[in-house]
Amino acid sequence: MRRVGVWLICAVLMLVVSACSSSSPSSTSGGQATGAAPTPAVEPAKGEPVELVMYSWRPEDKEAYNKFIAEFEKKHANIKVKFKPFKSTEYNTILSNSLTAGTGVDIVQLRPYSGATSIADAGYLLPIDDVKGVQDIPKAYLDAARGSDQKVYGVPLSINSAVIFYNKKILEDNGLQPPQTWDELIQVSHALQAKGIVPIAQAGKAAYLLSIAHSVIGTSSYGGNEYVEKLLSGEVNFNDPAFKESIRRMQELAPFFPPDFIGIDDKDAQALFYTGKAAMYINGSYRLETFEKQSPDLPIDILPGLAKEKGGDAPMINWVDGSYGIPKATKHPEEAKLFMEFLASKEFGQMFSDDLSRLSAIAGVTPKHPLVQKMTQLSEKSMAPFLMLVHFGEGTPTTKTTFEDSLQGMYIGKLTVDKVAEDTQASSDKWFKPKK
Repeated sequence: MRRVGVWLICAVLMLVVSACSSSSPSSTSGGQATGAAPTPAVEPAKGEPVELVMYSWRPEDKEAYNKFIAEFEKKHANIKVKFKPFKSTEYNTILSNSLTAGTGVDIVQLRPYSGATSIADAGYLLPIDDVKGVQDIPKAYLDAARGSDQKVYGVPLSINSAVIFYNKKILEDNGLQPPQTWDELIQVSHALQAKGIVPIAQAGKAAYLLSIAHSVIGTSSYGGNEYVEKLLSGEVNFNDPAFKESIRRMQELAPFFPPDFIGIDDKDAQALFYTGKAAMYINGSYRLETFEKQSPDLPIDILPGLAKEKGGDAPMINWVDGSYGIPKATKHPEEAKLFMEFLASKEFGQMFSDDLSRLSAIAGVTPKHPLVQKMTQLSEKSMAPFLMLVHFGEGTPTTKTTFEDSLQGMYIGKLTVDKVAEDTQASSDKWFKPKK
C-alpha cells in the first residue's frame, strides 16, 4: 500500500490543469497519517450563526460565486459562506497545508479522479453519499470524486470539453472552412501562415496544455472510445503505431504554433487569439468565459476532436473539472452538507451554467449559451474521455505528467517521437493493470 504522505503528494502533483509541486503534508506511520484529521467539535445549535470558509482555485469566478452564495444564504440565514479563491498554481500547496493542520476551511475544491481519490484515501474528507441530490448526478461524473472505498467525497462541479476555438471572421475572410480532419487542419494552417496569421495560438510553458491539445489532435490518428477501451484492456499500449502517429502529428504542428511557443504562457497564447492575431486556440471549454470577458465581440466558434476521415466520427473530449468536498476536520459538518446539497441542486447547476458559460455536471440543466448548447449536443452525439487525465493520472510522477514532460522534451529536440511513447509506456507499466 502506498503511504499516506505519498498519496497526498500525488494528489497535488498529478493534475490536469496545473503542474505544480509541493512537499508532503504529513509524515506517515505504518501506512496511517500521523496528522489524521482532528475530531470535529460539537456543531452549534440550529440557528446559531456559522461561517463556512470555502477554498477554490478559480479567482476569476469570485463575482459569480458571490451571487450563488447569496442565493444559498437567503434560505439559510444563520449560515454565511466565505469564498476564498487562490491562484491555481498555489492552490495545491495551500490545500495541503490546511488539510494537514485541520483548521481554517470547511469546503474545499478537489482536483478530479486520482487527485480526489488520494485525498479521500488519506482520510481528510467526509463521505457525502447521503447528501440530497448527490445520487442524482450521473455515475460517470461521480467517479471523478470517489475514494478507493467507492464512497463519494465531492459534488462534481462542471464538465470540461477540450475544443479547438476558432475565429470565424478570420477563416471567412480568407475563404477557409473549419477543419474537420488532420489533412484539413494542415491545409488550413498552411493557408493562414501564408497570409501572415498565426494558425494556432498554442503555449507550451505549462506542459498540461500539450496533453489537452493532444487529446483533440490524437483522435485524428487513433479515434475515440474504441481505442481507449483497447488501451484499458491491454490489447494495445502507448507503443502502438496509432498512438505514436498521434505524437508525430503533435510534432508536425509545431511550425504552425507561435515562435518559441514552448516558452510562452497560456495568457500570451490567449491574447494572440482574442486580439485576432491567431486563428485557432486549443484548450478546455472553460476559456470561453475568458475570451468573452476580454473581447465580447470576438466571433468565436468551436470544433470537437478531429475525425479520422472526412465525415467520420469527431468525438467531444470531456472530463470532470473538479468537485467540492468537506474536510473531515470541519467544525460545521451539518452546515457544510447543507451547502453540498445546494451545489448538487438543479438551481445551482443552472446558475453555474448561465453565469459562467460552463457545462454543469448536474442532470437536467439546460445551457443558455449557444456555444455551451453546441458542446452539449456534440457530447450527446459522440464523446470520449480525456485519456491521460481520466485513466492515466496515477504513478509518481503520473503517467500523464510523464507524457506531458516528454512532449516538451520532443519540442526542444531532446526526445524523439518513439522515446516519448516509450517513456509514457514505461511510466504506465509501473502501476497500470489492464482490465480483464
